[in-house]
Amino acid sequence: MDIPYRRIFVVINPASGKNEPVLNIINQVFGHHGVEWEIGVTHAYGDATRLAQEAAAAGYDLVAGYGGDGTQHEIANGLLGRGEVGNPTPMGVLPGGTGNGFARELGVSKRLEEALETLCTSARQRQIDVGLIGNQFFIQRLYAGAIEPEDQTSREMKDKYGNLAYLISGFERVKHLENIPFRITLDGQVVEKEGVKCYVVNSGQTGTGLAIDANFAVDDGYLDVFLLAKDLEATMAAAERFFNLKAQLAGRYYWRAREITIEPAEDKAVWVDGEYYGRTPASISIRAGALRVAVP
Repeated sequence: MDIPYRRIFVVINPASGKNEPVLNIINQVFGHHGVEWEIGVTHAYGDATRLAQEAAAAGYDLVAGYGGDGTQHEIANGLLGRGEVGNPTPMGVLPGGTGNGFARELGVSKRLEEALETLCTSARQRQIDVGLIGNQFFIQRLYAGAIEPEDQTSREMKDKYGNLAYLISGFERVKHLENIPFRITLDGQVVEKEGVKCYVVNSGQTGTGLAIDANFAVDDGYLDVFLLAKDLEATMAAAERFFNLKAQLAGRYYWRAREITIEPAEDKAVWVDGEYYGRTPASISIRAGALRVAVP
């Protein structure tokens, strides 16, 4: 049987949340299918992007990332950063992190062996949208407000509590938040509301298996925008989106657009795929169908 990718480069993040014999499993599955493979190991932020760029330039048929959503973010930036937006080297996703929301979004197994089998047996690809802020792409979501770099969920908490670490940290932070004015420009239309955090979402899946909104899609040509606020109406609107209820309130803090600018009244941190990016204001756009990803 023909294999879809004869030469595969795997970027491995050894600091990811899983503890498993990665090289043994890769060798077993790829060896069985006759795949020629090589690995690169990351040691610091930015390594995965560099390794992906180098592998694509070397002519590998596919570049896969073993790690969490942050690792997948870096791989995507490495491939898209080669100036071939719309037809980059395909990307493979190997779930090795705490949450693996992006893998779940694409239907990739949470088991490494099964995810590797996909790369060896499935020629199917999805052309997914990516967001762009400055010179950085994102594949899942961006948000502005609420969390400063010193408040992020620690590696120690992720190792101890898994996905619950995000809920614990979030609960502690929200007690101290207050609404501030946000000015949000959506394809030229201005919306002014008060809130604590503004999301721009490409992929709505989280590592817990729950989706932020059932209507989000990674290949619909739009970015979804919603504002979280600390008041009853906004909380009910968020709950209605979360549970996919067809109620009028759900749309009051939710929009869709291709070009977005976020301008809170106060200087706020901007986070891109879980990594600290910089400060507001933030100008975001979409690149529809820019990234090819191998899927089951």
